[in-house]
Amino acid sequence: MTLEEFSAVLLVSSLVLLAAVLAVRLSARTGLPSLLLYLGLGLLLGEDGLGVQFSDAGLTQLLGYGALVLILAEGGLTTRWSAVRDVLAPAAVLATVGTAVSTVVVGAGAHLLLELPWPTALLVGAVVSSTDAAAVFSVLRSVPLPRRLTGLLEAESGLNDAPVVIAVLALTEVAAGHAAHAWWVLVAEAVLELGVGTLVGVGGGWAGAVLLRRTALPSSGLYPLAVLSLAVGAYAAADLLHGSGFLATYLCALVLGNARLPHRHATRGAAESAGWLAQIGLFVVLGLLAVPSRLPGAVGEALLVGLVLTVLGRPLSVLASLLPFRRGPRRTGPAELVFLSWAGLRGAVPVVLATVPVVAGVPGAARLFDVVLVLVVVFTLVQARTLLPLARALRLVPTATTSELDVEVSPLGTLSADVVRVRVGEGSRLHGVEVFELRLPAGANVTLVARDGATFVPGARTALRRGDEVLVVTGTAERAAVEERLQQVSRHGKLAGWRGAGPSGPHRGHA
Repeated sequence: MTLEEFSAVLLVSSLVLLAAVLAVRLSARTGLPSLLLYLGLGLLLGEDGLGVQFSDAGLTQLLGYGALVLILAEGGLTTRWSAVRDVLAPAAVLATVGTAVSTVVVGAGAHLLLELPWPTALLVGAVVSSTDAAAVFSVLRSVPLPRRLTGLLEAESGLNDAPVVIAVLALTEVAAGHAAHAWWVLVAEAVLELGVGTLVGVGGGWAGAVLLRRTALPSSGLYPLAVLSLAVGAYAAADLLHGSGFLATYLCALVLGNARLPHRHATRGAAESAGWLAQIGLFVVLGLLAVPSRLPGAVGEALLVGLVLTVLGRPLSVLASLLPFRRGPRRTGPAELVFLSWAGLRGAVPVVLATVPVVAGVPGAARLFDVVLVLVVVFTLVQARTLLPLARALRLVPTATTSELDVEVSPLGTLSADVVRVRVGEGSRLHGVEVFELRLPAGANVTLVARDGATFVPGARTALRRGDEVLVVTGTAERAAVEERLQQVSRHGKLAGWRGAGPSGPHRGHA
């Protein structure tokens, strides 16, 4: 490649990236998932569009794995431990038992409806059984669900890539005609890989957090590089030790993202940028690999497999996994089960995994790839646009939302404070509550109110109104109590928690 050709590649790449970034704005206005717009961009550039020739499934698989590592790292770094701590057990069961149930149900449907041989049918079921981290993180975080429900879906999407990859690789060998291992050998290998991945991920994240807290780097921009290097290194180390690299990456990033590291805000911002770049590049490449002229012939089969997945496979996997958790204070209610059954979003992961049998030379693998691609496009489009209406119909959407804005901490850790941003929703009982009546924990203070396009510093007698954006500064240790108090007042009014809160009670603070 000459320098002139290299410049031409850079120009085209920058224009594609700029178009993809602008597509995010179009996605927000139209409600279309941005991931599908990136895929469409790749199809437009491909051989049936502008004529870019690309048919290397092996390279696509490698690039896909690399992109998924960055996406999982971003997901782990931006996931709050408090949101997933109480749902880690059901998420792990849903990612393993649920994956197995979905694989068998969809495989049986593909065998009966498409007349595929059992190995290939089960391979189809395994490929589409994984919910996609990129789709979940990009779509669900725009839906104001309860933190427990969002945490469950995010943890599932971060954890289920590992068992699905193991199942797809094993079933690909069988479908390619290689000798099959005994089932107990496969189970033992899966347990070993998940165990190694867990140890490498948690251990690497803990060791990395200790190292970065004790090392004062000369520039804040070096911390994001170090954190992302640790997350990517966890994948490589686990894979070399015959463990699950995807699980190691997610857990390592989860530990690092919840550790008190210097310059956390800069690190999260860099991770989000890397995640966006990985999503854009991955879907554009998948679009280039696809052959649009073949896709119409796969629509019928994709709809059949997708209906089996959404009507039977996903609901049965949710029921089988979460019914044991229906008792106790953390139980999963009927409304949540319905939403979880519908919110199993598919995205890049099934399409990337569909390249595995193509590379292995499995008979009919090209047909499988086309079916999976069409299924992902159709059902992601339908499900993503209906999540918010469904959440509202099931009364799962809260009337007010709280989101965190991190304040950077110096390398010496002298600043330990966060900023909590609160939007007063239409049905929130924060409306009319005066600032002093919030009774926030000691050390927390309402510092700014944005109303009708203007901002002002409130006084103790300032009454909050619907539509207000309120900033609360609090110590990091008190942040959870502040959020809990704000949610109490939002649901029950200014007298919430009054009884039993004496002069030294949990809510006798300053505002």
